[in-house]
Amino acid sequence: MTTARIDEQNQTLIVSGAGARPASAALVGPRARVAGRLTGGGKTWKATLPLQASRWGGAALPLPAGAYRLTVDGVDLDGVEIEPTLLPGLRIEVRGADAVIAAPVAPIYETPEGQRTLEQRYASQIGAGENAVFFESFYGQTAGCNPRAIDRVLAERAPAVIRYWSVTDLSVEVPEGAIPVVEGGPEWWRARAESRILVVNDWLRRRFVRKPGQIVLQTWHGTPLKRLALHRRGFDPRRMAAVFKESRRWDVLLAQNPYAARILKKAYAFFGKPIWVEGYPRNDVLVNGDPAPVREALGIGADERVILYAPTWRDDRSEMVDFVDPQLLAEQTDSVVLVRGHSRTIRPGRDHAGARVIDVTGYPETARLLLIADVLVTDYSSVMFDFSVTGRPMFFLVPDLQHYRGELRGFYFDLAERAPGPLVHSQDELVQALDEPEVPEAYRERYTAWRAQFNRRDDGQAADRVVSRILDQGWLTV
Repeated sequence: MTTARIDEQNQTLIVSGAGARPASAALVGPRARVAGRLTGGGKTWKATLPLQASRWGGAALPLPAGAYRLTVDGVDLDGVEIEPTLLPGLRIEVRGADAVIAAPVAPIYETPEGQRTLEQRYASQIGAGENAVFFESFYGQTAGCNPRAIDRVLAERAPAVIRYWSVTDLSVEVPEGAIPVVEGGPEWWRARAESRILVVNDWLRRRFVRKPGQIVLQTWHGTPLKRLALHRRGFDPRRMAAVFKESRRWDVLLAQNPYAARILKKAYAFFGKPIWVEGYPRNDVLVNGDPAPVREALGIGADERVILYAPTWRDDRSEMVDFVDPQLLAEQTDSVVLVRGHSRTIRPGRDHAGARVIDVTGYPETARLLLIADVLVTDYSSVMFDFSVTGRPMFFLVPDLQHYRGELRGFYFDLAERAPGPLVHSQDELVQALDEPEVPEAYRERYTAWRAQFNRRDDGQAADRVVSRILDQGWLTV
């Protein structure tokens, strides 16, 4: 008979049975995989599977929430069962070969009644009483982007300030010294209410109640090519109402450049409040950073060519586009291919695998991937406005250009006329274009004009300027 249990002290799942020792055991999810350690044999055997994993050279963290497949080679797992078990870092249940890992929020708080109770308590709090900042990046799915860069400088210049990070689960790595708070849990609601400043890069979503004296700094997450908010195609009263409601929650909006400031101001009807045009804090690392530790953490040699494939998401599909075969691209170009899905594809998607292919969709900071990339392949993503800080070549793989531009979103300007690199429509075209090791001659003048318009303030000091403005306002006690 095969049985399973949880070793809470060591944070492991233990599967045991009779007979010869199996050859392998694994717990496989869409964004993580752990192998079991097998012992015994003869009369009985045991497979010990860790419920934590270390990625990108960092500390071991709980496995990401999601559905997992439990496999033990040659063993029938029917009848194996573990009731939902809450551990310090996660919640797990097992039904045969199916395992579900969830964030470590007590089930009572995940019920409609539980959440309603916490929201009502949050709404009634006076709040803003703690010398703290509440950071959130892409709805807690990562701890990166502009908020992370601001966190880094704030920790240096104002160490007395408490730094909370909103996370979907504890697999999300937060900056050193920061406190992760799991979305929907009691501490998440409390920290959100008591922090003096909220620094976010997307919508606040769940019912937000501004506390007296509380400030919201909206950093946003990119200079826009694709149309946003009120500028999207079609008249939708509900969307308009949602945009107006959301933008009125913000006190300050951060823009990478004057062009982005103009677009964001109109797209979100952000009138009568300050817009800080300071460059993007997340891009400071592209000026000041050292690529060597990032390459080492990812297992990439110093002399290996790195191609970063980073497409945006699509309104008509939940997973990342499949316009590239990453392993074939690695073979065709003799490169390491990094695959970076958009934040909106983290949960519904699955990591790519293959020789010399590394899926970095869950990597905390896109900018550090840009730092080590020799070439960027993108489509309509705002990453194009960040990578240009490096001056390195970029290529635009856009087989759905007409559909995206004409039906899905629309653009603020004609990408084909102004792109600082070639537009290609297939992997074969892309491989041919990638033979060029530098920015193609025909695009160098465009590239220079692009950087002059979009990257003037990306000088490596943006985060410091933003933190200076925060501290000068007296919003925090240093």
